[in-house]
Amino acid sequence: MRKRVVVTGVGCINPLGHDVETVWKALKEGRSGVGYTTIFDASRFPTRISAEVRDWDVGPSVDAPDLWRQRGRHSRFAAGAARQAVDASGILDSGIAPIDLGVYLGCGEGNQDFTSFTRMMTAAMEGDQLDLARFTQAGLQILEPMTELEQEPNMPAGYVASMFNAQGPNLNCLTACAASSQAIGEATEIIRRGDAIAMISGGAHSMIHPFGVTGFSLLTALSTRNDEPTRASRPFDRMRDGFVLGEGAAMVVLEELEHAKRRGAHIYGEVVGYGTTADAYRITDIHPQGRGAIACMQMAIRDAALNPADIHYVNAHGTSTSVNDRVETVACRAVFGEDAMKVPVSSTKSMMGHLIAAAGVTEMIVCLMAIRDNVLPPTINYEFPDPECDLDYVPNQAREARCDYALNNSFGFGGQNISLVVGRLR
Repeated sequence: MRKRVVVTGVGCINPLGHDVETVWKALKEGRSGVGYTTIFDASRFPTRISAEVRDWDVGPSVDAPDLWRQRGRHSRFAAGAARQAVDASGILDSGIAPIDLGVYLGCGEGNQDFTSFTRMMTAAMEGDQLDLARFTQAGLQILEPMTELEQEPNMPAGYVASMFNAQGPNLNCLTACAASSQAIGEATEIIRRGDAIAMISGGAHSMIHPFGVTGFSLLTALSTRNDEPTRASRPFDRMRDGFVLGEGAAMVVLEELEHAKRRGAHIYGEVVGYGTTADAYRITDIHPQGRGAIACMQMAIRDAALNPADIHYVNAHGTSTSVNDRVETVACRAVFGEDAMKVPVSSTKSMMGHLIAAAGVTEMIVCLMAIRDNVLPPTINYEFPDPECDLDYVPNQAREARCDYALNNSFGFGGQNISLVVGRLR
């Protein structure tokens, strides 16, 4: 019999706040964390807005703060969120052996070093020819090894393991916007089969840099509602024109249920279902009938030994792009059938933007809070109904409602689909 997996610690840092309770309060109040981009000069970009983490410092979360301030933005966010989750769980005081505590993250790339590469190319060009020897020599003179290393997406997982002496399984996946949800699902499976007692899992990412914004702008995926930053992210609304790029990190401590009960840990909820599929369609488009999303949601509900009617709330991927919101609506209708209008569906990306690799775990924590308080967060900026998006999107105001099981969707660019079902412990 597979082991049951519960959440005993949570932590997050994102545009709405620097801890779970602050973020949850902002979501219930329908506040937006979107503003004008300050991390770099975006004045010449089509999109000049984003959802930044502001006024946060890694210092209180780590030893050697000066060293950490030289590390990647994603690594610092990861450290802060992990510290919150581990401290909340009390797992380090439980006597757990280091080999029984692992790390599985879904983190994106770190800081992108554009300036150094440009200088190397400039030094190496002779007319229209590249002198490879001069390019290499310039690199040896210009590049800072630690800065280059921080670009690697696996760095936060290594840092988090070192922070807490977690000597068990250590992995990172980068499946675009589905990454941290996939990390949680796979970490759950590690505990279910007995390869670890507890896992620190989640994700961190920041793509608010010239390369990230350029890429998404070329894909026409970002909102250009620059004159109204707080109204730019509007999932399922007929006037939506793209998502708002966000950043941050969120972490959870996953733990085998009996171990958590024996030590009297506070339990936020149980991870009861995990579904993972691929569209196997196109790199740049999701399948128009949502076949991957449908199969993924059905798999998660089946894994939880539930029926669709048992789901009380769906935290949608809900990016605020035209295609995603329409196809996710199609998928929800296929999964929930005649009861689709009875299942509240909301997108908290309307308030915090799209945290990319860190989105899924953040939204799973939101689901746990919804279950704890029996409150469903809203989709803000929902003003103009779209006939192709016709579900109950909890428009503009939070709603008190029974919530024992919640489904969290994360659909990554390229066709990766993850759904998680979390529930009240029974």
